[in-house]
Amino acid sequence: MASSVDSSTNAASFTNAVESAWQAVSAVDEPASTVLVVVTAAIALILVTVRPLWLKTRHVITQAHEGSHALVAALVGRKLSGIRLHSDTSGVTVSSGNPRGPGMVATAFAGYTGPAVLGFAAATLLTLNRPAAVLWSILAALALLLLLIRNLYGFFSVVVAGAIVGAAAYLGDPVVRYAAAYLITWVLLLGATRPVFELARTHMRGRGRGSDADQLRWLTKIPAGVWIVVFGLITAGTAVYGTARVVVTHLP
Repeated sequence: MASSVDSSTNAASFTNAVESAWQAVSAVDEPASTVLVVVTAAIALILVTVRPLWLKTRHVITQAHEGSHALVAALVGRKLSGIRLHSDTSGVTVSSGNPRGPGMVATAFAGYTGPAVLGFAAATLLTLNRPAAVLWSILAALALLLLLIRNLYGFFSVVVAGAIVGAAAYLGDPVVRYAAAYLITWVLLLGATRPVFELARTHMRGRGRGSDADQLRWLTKIPAGVWIVVFGLITAGTAVYGTARVVVTHLP
């Protein structure tokens, strides 16, 4: 009898925990103030344009970049071997499967475009006044990313990012949640384009071998320069459209 009661209690506790977690993730807050939106956008712009700060901020983009490779690789049925993130902001995602074909093309294409798409998804949630959903989604993505990390620096960088996002999600009031969610969103939207320009500069100097664009050239016979232009159009277009959606939401 005691065992049956304990099982019922545990089941009820688990159900309550799930319901509480869902309420936290799906919570709808009052709209963020326009001042908060503008200030976080300005801070993010500084973080992605001032070079010493960008060298730190770029780690966020690299995590999103490699995570996007991994996500698409899994979706197209490739077997993931792991991810390595390095202190120079570079990274590599290793997967196995057919070395050619649409799945490999999609996997290679996802890296540079992924951060912008993630930023747009976050911006969409914020226009619905759901900063908690943004933060908890990012935290879940970082937890999955952590399982794939295969080097110490990468493990450390993901744990630090997760701790910061988790603190804002779990301990913060609505203003803190909005500030953290908007700052991350702006960094993804505004920062996704800069690596594309850096890639273009690298290719112009003849040092682009092994890049995503170079892999796509090998896979499709389409010049790497064309892929770089496509990356730029997608990341810049997504940034403009995502920003416009946020601005329209906060118009008087």
